[in-house]
Amino acid sequence: MTAAASLPGFASPAVGFDQPFEMLHACHDRVERSLSLLERLVAHVRGHGHDEDSRSAARDVLRYFDLAAPHHHQDEELHVLPPLLASGDPDQRALAAQLIAEHRRMEALWAVLRVPLEQWSEALPVSTVFPRPESLAEFTALYADHIAREEGRAYPMARALLDAASLADMGAEMGARRRASATGTPR
Repeated sequence: MTAAASLPGFASPAVGFDQPFEMLHACHDRVERSLSLLERLVAHVRGHGHDEDSRSAARDVLRYFDLAAPHHHQDEELHVLPPLLASGDPDQRALAAQLIAEHRRMEALWAVLRVPLEQWSEALPVSTVFPRPESLAEFTALYADHIAREEGRAYPMARALLDAASLADMGAEMGARRRASATGTPR
């Protein structure tokens, strides 16, 4: 069950920060692949026990939700949701507030889920049962609903409120923040 081998097409499309909303969509594809890998990991361990493949998959899931997912949420909270909050439209404001609250809930769930995954990534635990199935189910369902709300409503609304210069600034900031994070430079 190698992580890369179990995910056909794991490479993302060549989308750059000059297309920030396309980059956000590509991030959602990676979220969905990481969630799928997590579900397959739990099933693999339950059916076959722990092995190097399961440890590798656990490390891949940890890496995504520890590093990339927080950047993605920050992108949305810095660039997508502020125009909705400032729009004066009660529905847009409520949607933005809901998405922010969902980010906080996802972060809380991840804090719970990462503990057993960290153990699974480093050693051969005695248990082959994922200890928090209810948290895993909530995390997966919340992300699915959240992505649907963002792609179906929030992204189109925000995109309509942003001009070309704002989109260029958004993409530049998203890229700069990741480069700074990769080099350890505060931003």
